[in-house]
Amino acid sequence: MPQATTQHQPAAVAGDIPLLSSPSDDLNRQIIRLLQADGRAAYDEIGQKLGVSGGTVRNRVSRMREAGMLRIVAVVDPVAVDYEADAMLGIKAAPGVTPGALAQRLNPCSVVVYIMWVSGRFDLLVEVVCDEETELETFLNEHIHGRSDIAHVEVMTRIGMFKNQFLLKRHVP
Repeated sequence: MPQATTQHQPAAVAGDIPLLSSPSDDLNRQIIRLLQADGRAAYDEIGQKLGVSGGTVRNRVSRMREAGMLRIVAVVDPVAVDYEADAMLGIKAAPGVTPGALAQRLNPCSVVVYIMWVSGRFDLLVEVVCDEETELETFLNEHIHGRSDIAHVEVMTRIGMFKNQFLLKRHVP
């Protein structure tokens, strides 16, 4: 008789291999670590390092991607590219404006690479990365200064970079 499935008990697939729904599986964690180091690594190469077949790695990666748990993307190292201007903005939303609404307005801006709702004196931390200083000035003038949904902004520009992990979590539990 087929086994009933729930959100916490994934269905079995051919060969009685469970359909993985979590990167907490040890093999998935190891695959993710290797892909973080080199997102272009061949599945056969990853499999050799982990003692499984390349097909197993391909299936695991496919399942994690289909479940929306894994994306393989190219990430530009801002230190290597040496953008002309980048800044972190501490933003306090105006009274009656939610941080979510403000974040939603800023999200489509191509120079905005990071938006985080935070506690403390700011509501949002927003990272902006620009190819030219004039692009940062234009962004600030068009989207930040004088806008009714922003009560206060503190613009902090980069002087130097000591560590940047490209927003990738290096340790997968």
